[in-house]
Amino acid sequence: MSRKCDVCGKQKLFGNTISFSHKRGNRSWSPNIRRVRAVVNGQSKRINVCTRCLRSGKVERAI
Repeated sequence: MSRKCDVCGKQKLFGNTISFSHKRGNRSWSPNIRRVRAVVNGQSKRINVCTRCLRSGKVERAI
């Protein structure tokens, strides 16, 4: 399931894990995505938001 932040567009990144013997393997980094209820264009909607956007206040949350 590849989810993406609806505010900043952050999504899964891919790279290599490098062992002590310098063998390389694949790995991925997933953003910390939360499904929150937010006010979008005056309406309350459920959107996928990364926790960085939640902490910085880029999302106006609804209760």
